[in-house]
Amino acid sequence: MADQAAYEATLAGQLTTRRPDLLDLAEDELQTLRGSMRKIAEFLHNQTVALDIRQNLARDLHLPEPTR
Repeated sequence: MADQAAYEATLAGQLTTRRPDLLDLAEDELQTLRGSMRKIAEFLHNQTVALDIRQNLARDLHLPEPTR
């Protein structure tokens, strides 16, 4: 396990040195994903949308289903 952690740390160090732009790209992708998840959560909690539609979407996305 310690060997694996050292190996991962070495690779991360090399990647940071050789491709510092990848961190910015990953942060941009994460921000996009967070925005999408926020929209999904808002939809799932929107009680003006039929409950069965919201429950089915939550089920399809493997998220907790709304109850009301």
